[in-house]
Amino acid sequence: MNTVTVKDLLDAGIHFGHKTKRWNPKMESFIFGERNGIHIIDLQQTVVCLTNALKKVQEFASQNKNILFVGTKRQASDIISQAAIDCKQFYINKRWLGGMLTNWDTIQNSIKRLKGLEKILEDKQSTYTKKELLNYEKAVEKLNKALGGIKDMNGMPDILFIIDTNKEFLAVNEANKIGIPIVAVVDSNSNPEGIDFPIPGNDDAIRSIEFYCNQMTKTINEAKQHNDKEPELKGKDK
Repeated sequence: MNTVTVKDLLDAGIHFGHKTKRWNPKMESFIFGERNGIHIIDLQQTVVCLTNALKKVQEFASQNKNILFVGTKRQASDIISQAAIDCKQFYINKRWLGGMLTNWDTIQNSIKRLKGLEKILEDKQSTYTKKELLNYEKAVEKLNKALGGIKDMNGMPDILFIIDTNKEFLAVNEANKIGIPIVAVVDSNSNPEGIDFPIPGNDDAIRSIEFYCNQMTKTINEAKQHNDKEPELKGKDK
């Protein structure tokens, strides 16, 4: 697993919080101070928290668990989806549908419908009319926007990685209700309660979001590679 330093975090702008008037007092223990009306996050703590979070992610990845990346705000959306794709995991990057976790059976039915419609559209011998096919295309586009990032996920997610817990409060609440652990970036205006592995830091800047996602992707891919090599090593010992 990569070693993260304070300099790495500084370079990514992770120390910049929000304006002091917007802070959440529950983040007080993670605040280093303030500069020009902006809270500065204690990066020594971020190093420790990020390292602990990545260790947990590494553990889950090495067991081939489902890791769900969640980030639907504009500056996070594309980064989140690409990071998940790069490590063959799953993502929600447009909108969190209410009941995504707590009403999983309904979500599964929607995914089945999506896959069924995709199969119809792929069938070159289709007997459907042009109008019907056009309606199916629109339905597929809509369903893919909401569920495309999880349509190949076998079962529920085992752990969530969230950018911006204020924006993704529905995901936090649902995961808490059913006991799915959460790794999340918590900015100076966030509530760290209910987050199993909080990572204090800037959750708005693109370079900061890219940094967190790159760390996640590297950790997951390294854990999987190590996992793939183990059977080979055992075979050589025989």
